[in-house]
Amino acid sequence: MLKLMYITNKPWVARIAEETGVDWIFVDMEFIGKDERQAGLDTVKNHHTIEDVARIRASVSKAKVLVRVNPIHPELPDYMSSETEIDRAIASGADIVMLPFFKTVAEVRQFIAMVNGRAQTCLLVETPQAALLLDEILEVPGIDMIHIGLNDLHLALGMKFMFELLADGTVERLAAKIKAKGLPFGFGGIATLDGGAMPGSMVLKEHYRLGSSMVIVSRSFCNTDKVTDPEAVRRIFANGIADIRRLEAEAQAAATYFTDNQRAVKGSVQSIIQSK
Repeated sequence: MLKLMYITNKPWVARIAEETGVDWIFVDMEFIGKDERQAGLDTVKNHHTIEDVARIRASVSKAKVLVRVNPIHPELPDYMSSETEIDRAIASGADIVMLPFFKTVAEVRQFIAMVNGRAQTCLLVETPQAALLLDEILEVPGIDMIHIGLNDLHLALGMKFMFELLADGTVERLAAKIKAKGLPFGFGGIATLDGGAMPGSMVLKEHYRLGSSMVIVSRSFCNTDKVTDPEAVRRIFANGIADIRRLEAEAQAAATYFTDNQRAVKGSVQSIIQSK
């Protein structure tokens, strides 16, 4: 089954998400450069904090805590360096640390060295440079998983809709390289199965076709800035996650439909031969 991620810094939401089947709670500390490159767009800009990491860690027991830090940067006048940020995120309970918006192999090496085996590492491939250098990046030891970021990547490429990257084969090409290295990967996010600009059911089936391992359950799945009643949130999560898991079961069955039949044909032929 896909690992489902949900972005929040609210402990009560994290607990509900965990209880209803979300695997990873996603704390999003990234803010450096994000306003500039996503100016005027209705995108999520969370700017969570180290304190949020600790609060979320304390609020869940089964779910892993994934922390997206900022792109590699030196110490700034009003913010800590990447090394300090990563150290503090891990000390506060991050199980997985995600590096966003990198453009070079050197940045990946720096990131891996800063994490230094203390948490799992996830690269967010969301720049054209990272996509072009993916073969070299995949040779860097210490990468545990990769997520393909459709939002920033489609913006950088001048596309109008992030799922153009799915339609034009870009995600499939990148996924093939990652799978060849034996690394788990995911891409983008999904809304409810019948919600979103493109229905989540269509996106989820592409995850199965491509062999994806993880996906972000998006803000449009359950926007807890607008839905604030815990019971209402619990209903949305319980129903929505159950729908996702049902469609996954259908996709898994479909994936083995012809191989199961082939196995049955061979068994039948063998049985007939033996009876003669």
